[in-house]
Amino acid sequence: MKEFRAKYNLTQGKLAEKVGVTRQTIVSLEKGSYIPSLLLAMNIAEVFNEPIEEIFTKKEEE
Repeated sequence: MKEFRAKYNLTQGKLAEKVGVTRQTIVSLEKGSYIPSLLLAMNIAEVFNEPIEEIFTKKEEE
């Protein structure tokens, strides 16, 4: 997600504002310590004009 923010010249705070969450939520998403709701993932994908799959990927558990 950090790469998409850079591409669109958005700070964590600005992205958070656009999708209606706190900046800390964006920080946690980028660190991988928070899994977004489907609605949040859809909102983020909409901001970046990308499919959800381009931004979020599923990690296989070992």
